[in-house]
Amino acid sequence: MTLLITVFAAVISTALWYKNQPGDKMKISVLCYLYWGASLMWLVDAIYEYAELGPEFFSPAAADMINDAFLGLSAVAFGMVIWVVILLIKDPKGVIKAKLAGKS
Repeated sequence: MTLLITVFAAVISTALWYKNQPGDKMKISVLCYLYWGASLMWLVDAIYEYAELGPEFFSPAAADMINDAFLGLSAVAFGMVIWVVILLIKDPKGVIKAKLAGKS
């Protein structure tokens, strides 16, 4: 479940990034890197878990699926928090700099 959620987030962020090329003022590429990295991490985890469990890997308990869904959503939310912090630091549209300078 974590793999599916992060792959969906990666595909959506990649589509948004591709649509907004070549400028990428909002640093959507950062989201792509974060979510594709998380997807790769969960893929490796799934491969090792399948090697350990065998066919039982494909029939998880309902509680395990809910826990995995919460973990996947938490990873996506944390990626978005990192992206927002980067946006606040980089300030691509100069909004924060204008507010600090007293302009509106």
